[in-house]
Parts: sequence; structure tokens; C-alpha cells
Amino acid sequence: MKKVEFVEEVATKAGLTKADADRAVKAFEDTVKEALVNGDKVPLVGFGTFAISERAAREGRNPQTGATVKIPARKAVTFKAGSSLKEAVNK
Repeated sequence: MKKVEFVEEVATKAGLTKADADRAVKAFEDTVKEALVNGDKVPLVGFGTFAISERAAREGRNPQTGATVKIPARKAVTFKAGSSLKEAVNK
């Protein structure tokens, strides 16, 4: 599903115009992004939790040359699905 299709589906299910649904989706994205940047988790009960995990620095290999490459430490966004989402997907 593309973002445009997602916005149309939200508009239909929520009884909103496409413009209003687009603003709502954008507001959701911005809110989650701001919370994660501030180091907060975003739990949506039954749906899942957005969080940040720390990845340690490590050494990797260039598959073409076999040379060792240093991979710097970084933060990664994680999503853990909630129980009702898992159940819905597995039906």
C-alpha cells in the first residue's frame, strides 16, 4: 500500500476529506518522529511500540574486496508489533 492509498483509506474510514486525512497522517508521522528524536518510546496499545535502539560500532567486510570496514555506532528505529496486530496478521 502506497502512502496515497493509505491516506485515502484513512479518509474513508474516518469520514474525513483526503486533505484532512493527509494532514492527520502527516501529524502522526511528525509526532512519532519528534518523540523518537527526544528519546521517548511511542506505545500504541494493541498496535505496537516505536522505539530507538543503540547499535554499537563494529567491523564489517566489503564483500567485493574482503577489506575490513569500520561501521560507526548509530541509533536505529525499531517497531515491536502488539498482540492484537500479531493476531490479525496471523488469521
